[in-house]
Amino acid sequence: MSDATHRQLHGIGVSVGTAAGPAVQVRPAPTAPTDEQPTTDAAATGAHVRETMEQVATGLEARAAKADPKARTILEATIMMSRDPGLISGIDKHLAAGKGPATAVTAAVEEFCQMFESLGGYMAERVTDLRDVRDRTVARLLGEPEPGVPEFDEPSVLVATDLAPAETATLDVRKVLGIVTSAGGATSHTAILAAQLGIPAVVQCPGALDIPAGTLVALDGGVGEVIVSPTDTEREQLAERSRRRAAALSNVSGVGVTKDGTKVALLANIGTPENAVKAAAIDCEGVGLFRTEFLFLERETAPTLEEQTRTYTDVLEAFGDRRVVVRTLDAGADKPLAFADLGEEENPALGVRGLRLQQVRKDLLDTQLQALAAAYRATGADVRVMAPMVGTREEAEWFAQQVKAVGLPKAGTMIEVPGAALRAKDILEVCDFASLGTNDLSQYTMAADRMQGSLAHLLSAWQPPLLDLIALSCEGGRATGKPIGVCGEAGGDPLLALVLVGLGVSSLSMAPPKLPAVRTALSLHELGVCQRMATAALAARTATQARQAVLDLADPIMLDLL
Repeated sequence: MSDATHRQLHGIGVSVGTAAGPAVQVRPAPTAPTDEQPTTDAAATGAHVRETMEQVATGLEARAAKADPKARTILEATIMMSRDPGLISGIDKHLAAGKGPATAVTAAVEEFCQMFESLGGYMAERVTDLRDVRDRTVARLLGEPEPGVPEFDEPSVLVATDLAPAETATLDVRKVLGIVTSAGGATSHTAILAAQLGIPAVVQCPGALDIPAGTLVALDGGVGEVIVSPTDTEREQLAERSRRRAAALSNVSGVGVTKDGTKVALLANIGTPENAVKAAAIDCEGVGLFRTEFLFLERETAPTLEEQTRTYTDVLEAFGDRRVVVRTLDAGADKPLAFADLGEEENPALGVRGLRLQQVRKDLLDTQLQALAAAYRATGADVRVMAPMVGTREEAEWFAQQVKAVGLPKAGTMIEVPGAALRAKDILEVCDFASLGTNDLSQYTMAADRMQGSLAHLLSAWQPPLLDLIALSCEGGRATGKPIGVCGEAGGDPLLALVLVGLGVSSLSMAPPKLPAVRTALSLHELGVCQRMATAALAARTATQARQAVLDLADPIMLDLL
């Protein structure tokens, strides 16, 4: 039952900023009726379902044509799902068994979702795309409007169970003041795109769906607070916080540096050449994570040496003399490639992925490194290459040899496996640098799938076990004199960034919109304070206690940055 009574709700803040406006409830997805008539002509019904799914794909293509490049990539993934032959074959199987069309689509999609969720990683992230295709197809089959954001003119706050990629990717930032969802997680499409677009957002917010449409809603995307029917005083407090935040962010620019002059490189995470062009134009010191998977995924054949060389050259040229850290192909069992199918695995999320795949299919790594080397020779750029999913010293040493053999100057490793963090000193002895991938390191440390929103509390980067592993990694860096960076979500949290610097991290890479807040946080604190924060966080027993202990030591202005 909807309730407009004044109250506070709490979720997970995933995109900083404050907002207030009327609630717009996103149209819910229709479900297949329990009494749907069985299919008597599977061939004819199958043809109708195919036609309907093609209509869905065409509609999404129209959205993609109007979207910016980063949004278009997400929409294209959903379009491919709506035309996927395997999914269509699954639907045919259920139609042949006599199920009605909407029921058959729902059943087939759920089978694929369960399979993708069991794979984990990239494939688990595709579940949102699959269910979006299901919802749009079922709506058309039932003669109902497709689910999603309704038309509205007044700037408003969107409220939903979650936002499908097709919706999030085409939001009008002039009209969407904020986003509140009852589901989702810190790495969901909603969270990532909201942060990129600069829209305050709160996810995993119980009670969000009970907010009546049109009710005034205020939110703080930093602390995860949502106020239903806020008072004038509460609205003014949020507005004042927003003004203070804008003022704090406007005073600092340039290189990352603590109050007493310790330099901390502030870098951007990018995933496509389009990302690179945009990131190169902002106030950052380079790239701390260039994900190269976009070149390989959803293809029948591997990208050629020439194609990769052109792409890498474009990215390196965009950044001039600024560093670009490239992660080699992070694919495998949890990100299957049509041209590198190694067969089924009992537990693919822990199987042949990342560097393990590169060792089995060395031809893929050879071509990628040759292309990077050619781009390096053509540009003279500060390029550094690192391997994903490194677990042992032997793996790190093997990868470094491959990198140096083609003439690339610096070879590093991701630390995203607990074993690598525990023996960081051994690994860093045979490579030039390491970068902490805190997203994967969190889920492997806590045995919690980072795509499962209900486990978000376990995946907090403030969890003491994760902080212990980061500290051990930094000890390995100090012992070998090798730099340690962070390229996971933790690096973009301005409060946690202070702890990371206190532990010994020398570079932080993040989504570009998060750079100003982290830069400001560093400028407010001396290195000694950061070190005391790190000590306090490591001494805490819980994630909540760790964050509060650090907040108690922080400059009061930090409250406006979170």
